Amino acid sequence: MVLFRMNMIWRNCVCHLKQGKVPHRCQSGAHPVAPLGSRILTDPAKVFEHNMWDHMQWSEEEEAAARKKVEENSATRVAPEEQVDQNAKEKVEESSWDQIRSNFSRMQGTETHCGESCVSSAPGNKGRPNFPNPDLEEHSDGPGKTGRFPGSNATFRILEVGCGAGNSVFPILNTLQNFPGAFLYCCDFAPEAVQLVKSHASYTEALCSAFVHDVCDDGLAYPFPDGVLDAILLVFVLSSIHPGRMQAVVHRLSRLLKPGGMLLFRDHGRYDNAQLRFKKGRCLSENFYVRGDGTRAYFFTKGEVHRMFCEAGLHEKQNLVDHRLQVNRKKQVVMHRVWVQGKFQKPLHWTQRG
Repeated sequence: MVLFRMNMIWRNCVCHLKQGKVPHRCQSGAHPVAPLGSRILTDPAKVFEHNMWDHMQWSEEEEAAARKKVEENSATRVAPEEQVDQNAKEKVEESSWDQIRSNFSRMQGTETHCGESCVSSAPGNKGRPNFPNPDLEEHSDGPGKTGRFPGSNATFRILEVGCGAGNSVFPILNTLQNFPGAFLYCCDFAPEAVQLVKSHASYTEALCSAFVHDVCDDGLAYPFPDGVLDAILLVFVLSSIHPGRMQAVVHRLSRLLKPGGMLLFRDHGRYDNAQLRFKKGRCLSENFYVRGDGTRAYFFTKGEVHRMFCEAGLHEKQNLVDHRLQVNRKKQVVMHRVWVQGKFQKPLHWTQRG
């Protein structure tokens, strides 16, 4: 459901950008302009008739209970000596990727075999993507020195950060077939994820370039120059990064956009059910937790998101809290879901900050 709505949002944004239009800013308290859904619960007795209800309003009692739960589960912090080094890279346990490969194979109808690594092991190339097409050379840095690179002939370029196994890559590629000249970049920290994307039957280098990348490494070059992207998708990625490093990541991504380009953001909101479910002893710092598999999650407010992207020099076009009620009809359980969603545009006259 979330993925479908994000695809609708980015498609709407692409149409606006292709037509030279800018979506109006959504005012605080108003229903969002973006198609976030219109299934409104008017009769509480019918709550179990659907799996999800849109635009839920919290009562003061519900919000107070959520705040109390967060205070309780964050009262006991992970000991400093037990916390992962803040400069260490996020890792996903191999067992988790085994399960993902298995599911991916079933979707494909065939076993997936990971062949050559998409990261070169040659000295000096650690962590840098290989370009199997010899006609696509990595660009040269510096003004006026840009050479050929994947998607260099495209007229409209999109980057999805944290593509995972490609759950949104291929719906996007399907849509891009209606946009001649469009090209999609997608990256993930995990080589296994990128390999799954590249091994998919629908993957084609004519429309897409998947590569391994650590967005926290500001010195690691992208396979394209700065200032060439029309849109960036940053969906449930920033929350996995240490709060002290988020601003640098946003600054770096903002440099990739061309003037007028748009960054689409969606991530966990404060008091989301995922935050309330954490047990004591899982809190790393305020509103920042570690899961059992070692991955981490931060829970944002709208104000934090506003400050972060505006500090990077982007203009806020939309910034809203999306409240939903998720329903498990089989177990007769309801859960409040809270996400923050925004659209941030690079101004035509942009001054680099930070």
